Amino acid sequence: MRIDQLLNKLCLFKTRSMAKKACDLNLVSINGKIAKASTIAQADDEVRYTVYNWRYTIKITDIPKGNVSKVTAPQYYELLKKKEVV
Repeated sequence: MRIDQLLNKLCLFKTRSMAKKACDLNLVSINGKIAKASTIAQADDEVRYTVYNWRYTIKITDIPKGNVSKVTAPQYYELLKKKEVV
């Protein structure tokens, strides 16, 4: 699944266009490499992204097959680190 779609489906960004813009501004990386919006994310990938002056590092545990509710979204990823960016 595309990284911009995945970040949106997992409720990590409000909209897909916000996730795409973050990718365009080089604020998203997968396994240490800068990710374009069209980069395919897979299970066990480590994703780092910055939004609202916070830098998050997550590990994707599973890729959702369809739509995901806000309540069930955290079962698809594991939060590894959250750090404020000054």
